[in-house]
Amino acid sequence: MQVRTPLTVITGPLGSGKTTLLRHILDIFPKKIAILMNEFGEIAIDSKIIQGKNVEMADLGGGCVCCSLLGEFEAAVNEIIDSVDPEYIIVETTGVAEPDALVFDIQESLQSVRLDGVVTVMDADSIIKYPSIGHTTRIQIEAADTMLLNKVDLVSESELEQIEAKLRHINEIATILPTIRCKVDPDLLFGIGRDRTQPPPHHVHHPEFESFIYSSSANFNRQCFNEFASNLAEDVYRAKGFIRFDDKIYLFNFVAGRWDLEPFDQDATELVFIGKQLNKKKAEIISRLKLCEQ
Repeated sequence: MQVRTPLTVITGPLGSGKTTLLRHILDIFPKKIAILMNEFGEIAIDSKIIQGKNVEMADLGGGCVCCSLLGEFEAAVNEIIDSVDPEYIIVETTGVAEPDALVFDIQESLQSVRLDGVVTVMDADSIIKYPSIGHTTRIQIEAADTMLLNKVDLVSESELEQIEAKLRHINEIATILPTIRCKVDPDLLFGIGRDRTQPPPHHVHHPEFESFIYSSSANFNRQCFNEFASNLAEDVYRAKGFIRFDDKIYLFNFVAGRWDLEPFDQDATELVFIGKQLNKKKAEIISRLKLCEQ
């Protein structure tokens, strides 16, 4: 009898911390892991962040893994098993993916894997700032076997209780793990042994977000870029990528008005901006960014 490879789905809204969780797992989990990533945007920022670690990767670009890429997903999983034979497979969905169709597809179509569990990463601070739970986020919460309630250091104790109650109202059975920067014992994420059967989804994909990319070989003025990032929130929900200053290149992470920079080894500036009706604001955002080029 063939041993089925355990597969874990990591899902959650834009900017909740999914790639941060992957980096943490790869740093401390001593297993042979294969990762499939599906990104929102035309350049694979998350894949570049993970590259260089001891991991086999496949990138599912160009669409939402919950619908248009299912056939490609099945082929990628089977190819990874045949060529790499990993101990675990992790699928990171884009923040706008509805994972119910993906979970159903894994159960019904992939005989070589066993769905170990669905891990949903939620941003505590964003839930307070944007308390309305949208359709896609609700499905991500409902699908979870384990929820990482991330960025709990940015909310108060009373707010944390409100958030947990809201999540529990949507999903009564998932384990909720409060985290800071997704620091969690990986043993709590693997070996879940999901025993729920996903019914066929009534899946209608409603794209709420638009994205565009900006690339440049120029150096950017640090103070000017700081001001640009600090005034980005009214137009953009999520931005990420690499920015080159005079001293070095940094990894830029922006979520719902919060942003930070981390030194990172890359070649040039590549940024992805994601937001609602963003194409109407694209020219203005790029114009402001170009003012920072030196």
